[in-house]
Amino acid sequence: MLLDGRQIKTPVGKALAVSRRGLAEAIAAEWNAQGESIVPASLPLTKLANTAIDGVSGRMGEVADDIMKYAAADLVCYRAEYPAELVAVQAAAWDPVLEWVAAKYGAAFLTSAGIAHVAQPEASLAVLRAILASFDAFQLAALHVMTSLAGSALITLAHVTGELDAAAAWDAAHTDGNWQAARWGEDFEAAQRMKARLAEFESASRFFHLS
Repeated sequence: MLLDGRQIKTPVGKALAVSRRGLAEAIAAEWNAQGESIVPASLPLTKLANTAIDGVSGRMGEVADDIMKYAAADLVCYRAEYPAELVAVQAAAWDPVLEWVAAKYGAAFLTSAGIAHVAQPEASLAVLRAILASFDAFQLAALHVMTSLAGSALITLAHVTGELDAAAAWDAAHTDGNWQAARWGEDFEAAQRMKARLAEFESASRFFHLS
């Protein structure tokens, strides 16, 4: 990547280079939109590219391990015991994700009522790890961000493979919060934080699909 004819560098001094033209053009557009002062918050794709180059490349196994921690205790596997309305809402949002991963990959994940830990089948976790191994550093960087924001490796996987669009994935990941907000009302500051997190999720999604 060139800026005013000079190579853009990552924070540790590596060349900011990407292999996909679409991603390169999107990053260039971020820089072209800058005014006299650079606003880091308006460079989400650049930030993710830096993360992929400086933080993920060379340690992809560690990043995959972190994503697997979410999969081993995935959000969609832990269900409320009551009230019945929330139980039904969770089932409607999360059962299709579990059914999808079982049908597509032959990976069964177990659910639990309450917070008691449920050990997932090793075969299912092995399937998920093999899927992660198929991604490059750029895709893995974006996947890690989305998984952290969603709290679910399975919802994120359903999104990046086309089963859920970004809005549906985000709503599924925040089923509990959305239910509570609908019942008790939404806190303004919490809503603003959630809006910022959604924007980050959407940027990571865009980055993944451009990579």
